[in-house]
Amino acid sequence: MARRIVEAEIHSEEVKPEETQNGFTAAASGEPGIKDETALPAEFAAPKEVLADAETPEEAAARKQLKKQLKAQKKAEKKKAKEKLESTMLKEKISSTKVLAAAFPMVGLIDEQVRTSIPEELVARVKAVKSKKDIISSTYPYATTMKGSAYLAEIELLQIELVKMQAWVKEVGERVVLLFEGRDAAGKGGTIQRFTENLNPRGAKVVALAKPSDTERGQWYFQRYIEKLPTRGEIVFFDRSWYNRAGVEHVMGFCTPHEYLEFMRQTPEFERMMVRSGIRLYKFWFSVSREEQLRRFLGRAQDPLKQWKLSPMDVESLGRWESYTKAKEAMLFYTDTADAPWTIVRSDDKNRARLHAMKHVLNSIPYAGKDTDVVTAPDPRVVGSAKTIYEHGEDSHAHAASHHS
Repeated sequence: MARRIVEAEIHSEEVKPEETQNGFTAAASGEPGIKDETALPAEFAAPKEVLADAETPEEAAARKQLKKQLKAQKKAEKKKAKEKLESTMLKEKISSTKVLAAAFPMVGLIDEQVRTSIPEELVARVKAVKSKKDIISSTYPYATTMKGSAYLAEIELLQIELVKMQAWVKEVGERVVLLFEGRDAAGKGGTIQRFTENLNPRGAKVVALAKPSDTERGQWYFQRYIEKLPTRGEIVFFDRSWYNRAGVEHVMGFCTPHEYLEFMRQTPEFERMMVRSGIRLYKFWFSVSREEQLRRFLGRAQDPLKQWKLSPMDVESLGRWESYTKAKEAMLFYTDTADAPWTIVRSDDKNRARLHAMKHVLNSIPYAGKDTDVVTAPDPRVVGSAKTIYEHGEDSHAHAASHHS
């Protein structure tokens, strides 16, 4: 009887729930409990008082190292899971944004304009291009765009020179005017931004006028532009200028033939007076190929951040390439003068266009502290006179006739 009592006590002790060294709990039924994920293997998880007597220094170091590795592994897994979740959310957001962009009216307008007025072979050539770095136009002097790293390194140095130039302009009281003209999506606005982003805005102003008001329409055509000309120590950048009349107003019929012809007569005299009064005048025409213009239009139509750059009138210009070409040739014939010559900038590669437009300006201004290792001559294949650079399909004889006094 006593023996059965002792066996019963021993049995009750054996089935009593007890934590084991490897992190399992023995239940009364004999089934294992839940394993602790962070628990160490049995050989490393002995109680501290036992380890103090049984572990060698090497074993203790190994146990600590393993514990550290398990902790780092768990942290890495959490980070990976978080990054995967964030990536999934970003993809979903981009996808929904593209759907929203496709719903904007410019997409449909451009599709219709492309279908009805752009040669099919040109459209196919544009859509076949796989990389944004590839130059589409066969007449551009480079096959690919400039590398981003080289561009960023060079433009930073040129922007430092622009800051020096502005300080000199303010110190000596110079007045500088830069006009940026060209077809839609030629890269004018982006170049102006790179010119001005590090200049003091108190002395460097950007003028981008909207269509004239009723009051302005009753004024002399040049009057609202004269109000924006610089005083001493200032630089003014015109994002489109009085040359609206020679381009969009003439092509779209927003001015009368008499107003157009009078503009052509008056502009050389107006600019001659500006220059002879001491204003440094730079007239840039940003020349973009038809293929590249179409690619940029298609890209803007799908980009919610750039759709504001497109208007129905801009889209219509896609189908009026030849009309704008003739308007440009006439403009150069009458207004490319010895006092105020045009500078043509080939802008199929925006990076090269920005850099060499800056070099053209910096080269011609005798500001103090100029670094001639940075301010080198612009690439003549990218920047040049109206007599040497013209777009595919333009009449080179019309360009040669310009630059009269």
